[in-house]
Amino acid sequence: MAANRRRTTAAPRQGRALVAGAAALVAVVSVQAHGSASGTPAASTLTVAKDGTGQYTTVQAAVNAIPAGNTARVIVSVKPGTYRETVKIPSTKQNVTLQGSGSGRGDTVIVYDNASGTQKPDGSGTYGTSGSATVAAEANGFQARNLTISNDFDEAAHQNMSGLQAVALRTAADKVFLDSVIVTGDQDTLLLDTASKTTSGRVYMTNSYVVGNVDFIFGRASAVIDRSVITLKKRWDGSSAGYITAPSTAADRKGFLINNSTVNGDVSAASFYLGRPWHAGGDASLDPMATFRNTTLGAAIKSAPWTDMSGFSWKDDRFAEYRNTGPGAGSASSNRPQLSDSQAAAQETADWLAGWTPSAS
Repeated sequence: MAANRRRTTAAPRQGRALVAGAAALVAVVSVQAHGSASGTPAASTLTVAKDGTGQYTTVQAAVNAIPAGNTARVIVSVKPGTYRETVKIPSTKQNVTLQGSGSGRGDTVIVYDNASGTQKPDGSGTYGTSGSATVAAEANGFQARNLTISNDFDEAAHQNMSGLQAVALRTAADKVFLDSVIVTGDQDTLLLDTASKTTSGRVYMTNSYVVGNVDFIFGRASAVIDRSVITLKKRWDGSSAGYITAPSTAADRKGFLINNSTVNGDVSAASFYLGRPWHAGGDASLDPMATFRNTTLGAAIKSAPWTDMSGFSWKDDRFAEYRNTGPGAGSASSNRPQLSDSQAAAQETADWLAGWTPSAS
């Protein structure tokens, strides 16, 4: 993302047999109607396998089979393999879990290569940043676990394109739980957003990896990245320079909390910023927020780790650290604000989640 960049918002059913697909659909409807013995709606499972051994051969086909208006938990269990497709979970299909069934999060990969400037097949224009996402989750209660979500857009091969932002995962919902996943790309990897400027959205990510180089954790959600690894990667030309976060937080909300995590990567020393303020659309009413606390910072982090963006000073917004360690950590200064103990007590994970307890369900 260049400093003056602008963001824009923007299959036929598959399976081994129609009978199998219809049976799965009936099962979901039955769960919605009857639920579990305790009265709580029970989770149902739809299986996806490239080789045809599941109910569906693509992830999107399984999502399409979930009825609109769904509220019961539906697990889309994806067998190991690489699924080259885009996936969208619309707002009408709540409580969907994408779950890899392999032994590790690298066994199941959902990947595509759209970028902001990629032309849509129907000739209606380009995708825009948010529309470039490999996986877009717009429904509350979305969960992803034990898989990789990737955008492998080739920046080097498209330097003549306007709009190189390429999102791997976009969430625009509340109560999003990301557990044991890898989200990887280059520019704008992970968009943690909300359904609208006036809508709140909580995200909790744990035991995961986020990989990228420019503004690769961004958006207006209230998001916690906990006990995870943030991996910095070089640019398309082999250079080392970038920004980890670009929050676009409303003034009355929490932004990004990176907690008990590690920042590392095979990049040059003192070449990356922790973040910068994204005032989306030049909106001066926003108050971007990011806090890194109890996190190990590699040598790639600059000694003055925050910077301005598009004419907005980071010092007018909410950026801070607390008890970070590692070669990239530093002591308090005007360029490196640190929370006091009392301030940190109000910036715990529970403050972000506001009464929500994430759980695999």
